[in-house]
Amino acid sequence: MKRSITTPLAPLLQRFFVERLQRQRQASPRTVAAYRDCFRLLLAFAKQKLRKEPADLAVEDLNVTMILDFLQHLEKQRKNRVTSRNARFAAIRSFMKYASFEEPAVTDTTRTVLAIPMKRTERPLVGFLSREQVEAIVAAPDTGRWFGRRDRVLLATLYNTGARVSEATGIQVQDLILDGSPAIRLHGKGRKERSVPIWPETAKQLRQWLREQPHTATSSVFPNRAGGRLSRTTVAERLQLAVRIAAARHPELLKKRISPHIFGRHSIAMHLLQSGVDPIVISLWLGHESPNTTHWYVEADLAMKERALKNLQAPELKNFRYRPSDSLLSFLQAL
Repeated sequence: MKRSITTPLAPLLQRFFVERLQRQRQASPRTVAAYRDCFRLLLAFAKQKLRKEPADLAVEDLNVTMILDFLQHLEKQRKNRVTSRNARFAAIRSFMKYASFEEPAVTDTTRTVLAIPMKRTERPLVGFLSREQVEAIVAAPDTGRWFGRRDRVLLATLYNTGARVSEATGIQVQDLILDGSPAIRLHGKGRKERSVPIWPETAKQLRQWLREQPHTATSSVFPNRAGGRLSRTTVAERLQLAVRIAAARHPELLKKRISPHIFGRHSIAMHLLQSGVDPIVISLWLGHESPNTTHWYVEADLAMKERALKNLQAPELKNFRYRPSDSLLSFLQAL
């Protein structure tokens, strides 16, 4: 009887993280952390299903049945959205491609797993705020208190730059150019850097903010009480506090789901687009991987579509009614 070949998973997975992700691809710490979390979940799931310790698993144990069960577990038990499910599966696919080149003996396993399709998901329309709503939120923090002054400058910078939360909280004093043509250097996803111009008013607020606290070149521009970097959770909480205060003037804000992404990134993109800025420039402004991403904002801007429609005249067509030619077509027409 032919003995089935098993390939130890542990050394191959370790090489994938060290050699493939960190050395060859030079993946960012966030990417490595996301892949790590995915495999933590997968190995724990496999341990429960197979009653085998993660160190004892073989690549063949992660077959198509196991991966499909794991993906279903993510959606049903862990309540992951389809986008999160696909992100986890992308990490697994990346490993399987690596494994197929490193260990040809596991090709049958990797080939069937790689044949699993990504789930399609509906893309919701981009949410954004009006200029008046943004101004009310930026003005909401209490400037009589230290953290209120920090929050106001932080919110103004988030909107002005369209920065991701991780980019905004990572801004150091040395990243600011506040004289001449003011700008901020942002450190984006995948170690990509970009410089974004800022309004003179934003630069003035930043200068005033820096004057009242000691700092060095590497100090965080928006520190927490201990002087360290703000967390994503804290930024979201401070934004929600400002939204509740601004809702006194704009009650409709309480009906909206407003995240830092929607407040800053989506809103500035829509306002630039409505002002006639080319989508390619907006894509560079936001640091998008592809200019196609910016077309989401074009799709979402109903006012822009309505203006375009007014420039066209509806074609003159004679009204007519379709009449099926036989009984079968009549049946289909009635469905």
